[in-house]
Parts: sequence; C-alpha cells; structure tokens
Amino acid sequence: MSRLNKLIQQYCPDGVEYKRLGDICKLARGTRVVKKDLSINGAYPVYQNSLKPLGYYDQFNRAEETTFIICAGAAGDIGYSKVKFWSADDCFSVICPDTISNRYVFYCLLSQQNRIYSQVRKASIPRLSHSAVEALYIPVPPLPVQEEIVRILDTFAELQAELQAELQKRLQQYNYYRDKLLSFNELNRGGQNVSVEWKKLEDCCQILDNKRKPITKGARVAGEYPYYGANGVQDYVANYIFDGKYVLVGEDGSVITPSGTPVVNWAEGKIWVNNHAHIISEKKGVLLRYLFHYLQTINITPLIHGNIPKLTGGDFRALTIPVPPLPVQEEIVRILDRFSTLTTDITAGLPAEIEARRKQYEYYRDQLLTFKQKA
Repeated sequence: MSRLNKLIQQYCPDGVEYKRLGDICKLARGTRVVKKDLSINGAYPVYQNSLKPLGYYDQFNRAEETTFIICAGAAGDIGYSKVKFWSADDCFSVICPDTISNRYVFYCLLSQQNRIYSQVRKASIPRLSHSAVEALYIPVPPLPVQEEIVRILDTFAELQAELQAELQKRLQQYNYYRDKLLSFNELNRGGQNVSVEWKKLEDCCQILDNKRKPITKGARVAGEYPYYGANGVQDYVANYIFDGKYVLVGEDGSVITPSGTPVVNWAEGKIWVNNHAHIISEKKGVLLRYLFHYLQTINITPLIHGNIPKLTGGDFRALTIPVPPLPVQEEIVRILDRFSTLTTDITAGLPAEIEARRKQYEYYRDQLLTFKQKA
C-alpha cells in the first residue's frame, strides 16, 4: 500500500473528481446473434443474459480486457473478459478512453454492485436500463493510481481463484475416495476380504417422517431454530420438533442433483423439518454418518417421477445399503469426514479460508476506491 500512497501524494494530493460513468466512458449495447449460429467450437464466447457464455461464435465485436454488464435476465451482473468476445444485445460493454483503465472501472462497478441491483426493474425478465448505469458516479484518479489499485486488487482476486481451484481439486478427491470406499463389489481391506450385508434403508436407521410438521410461511414465528425443507435450511423459527443428529433427504421439489444422486443434508441440534424432506436418525449397527456419505452415491434417477420431482416414502425406505462391520464403517467415516470438513465446512478448511479472503478483498476494494473528493 505504501507505493499507492506515494502515487496518491504525487498525482492527486488534493483529492480526485467523481464523474458520471456516461461522461467518461461509452456504454455500448451489443448486437443480436442467432443462437443457431453458435457452437461449442467457435473461437469467441458470446455473452447475452448471463456471465456464462451463451455459446461460441466465429466473430467478435469487443476487444480483450473489456468490462461488460448484463442488462436482462441476470441483470446487473458485472463481468470482465480477458479475451475477445461477442457482446449480444442484452450485454452492455464499457469502452474506455486511454486515460481510464477498463479493469479499474470493473472494480469500481463491483464496489457499487448493490446499487446497480437496486436499479434493476423487476419483471418476468429483469432489466437494467442504459441510463441507470451511465448515471453511476465513480472516482477518477490519474491513470498511474488506477493501475496500482488494479494491481493490488488483482493480487487478491488471483489468491481467491487459486483457493477456488484447490477447493475444486479437493472436491474431486473427496468424490473419488467416497466412490472408491463405498464400492463394495470387491471390498478388500488390508488383504482380507470384508463381508458386507445388503439391507433396506428402513432396516439401517430410524425413519422419522411421521413426526415432521410443515408450517406455512405466513404462520412461522421467527426464531433461532433452523427450519429444513427438501434442499436445506429454508427459514429460522421460534420452536423445534427434533433435537439430535439427523440425515435429511429431499422428498419432493429439489430432490435430485445434476449427477442423479439425492439431495442430502446433515442436521444437528434443535431443528424443525417440514414434509418435503425425509428424516432419519441412527440405529444400532449402522453409523448415521456412514449413511450420510453412502446416500450421496446412489443414483435415484429411475425413482423420481411427477411434474414436481418426488422420492416417495416407499422408494426411500427400500433403498439398498451395503453394511460392512462397524470398524470398517468407522474407517470410511474417518476418511470421508476429513475430506468433507476440508471442502464443505464453513468454519474450517478451504471454504472458511475462501470466505475470509473474500471479506478481506471486499474490505480493501472499498477502501482503495474511496477517495477524498476534490473541491
């Protein structure tokens, strides 16, 4: 930061001007492209209504190192392309003069993300107007100051990207070991074959579905206890109906992952569960934590039916579970819990580190982009 302070003292000791984005940069709307002309093999990404490319095209209409803003669909999302791309008609591109760093403008817009979202018109297709973006004010220090701010913030961004890449590798590692450890066709531990008994799920645990109670949103009283639905915590309420350790599996609604496995959550302590999630607790002979890991490997695609996807109670109870001896279950749980903590625990491991770095980045970004306004 000392270099930045020196640059500020050298170039703008009396403060900087805040200017309308529309007065210093051009906000260029993209050009429609026909979806049938796109392919996965095109040379240039096409951005339309999302930060995820709509497809790829053999032409480009924007240079590399360009900030863009989505104005319909995911309206208000801000992107930055390091490569040439095609900007479609729901994508505004920020074209800067030589005195303005495009990457600097990108960070300025990110620092005003909430304000940008507040300008989005809520409709069947959310939209952000050209004029709302042009009206944003940003500080405009001299170019050397902009470039030093970009260098600092890019360092934070690169660190976050490295941590995300490491987390992705750990997730892949967890999935690999989970599938390997929980594949019992030819189970072998230490050179000795281990006997495995296959049982119905209902014989491996206590199924507590008959104790669930739904509460309509209007009837809920706000409180400290998690209120679970099909895909996790939906709310917090003033009372609870379960107290202990449980595995929750989606029953209807969001019940299946893109890979075809059930939506599984671990819940602990005092909780409320509605009728959209199956709930199980431990029974002697089968560790609940073992079931938590194993249930995430089952392909339930053939069992899901209806306009609203549903895993019925009958199909849920009949799921077949391989049950090795307790010492083997304990070994599997020990290994997989270690990976699970590293990849999913928000208070420890990589997710906690990523969250800490994100907060640090946002703090310094807002600090670096706050200047004394020139009189």
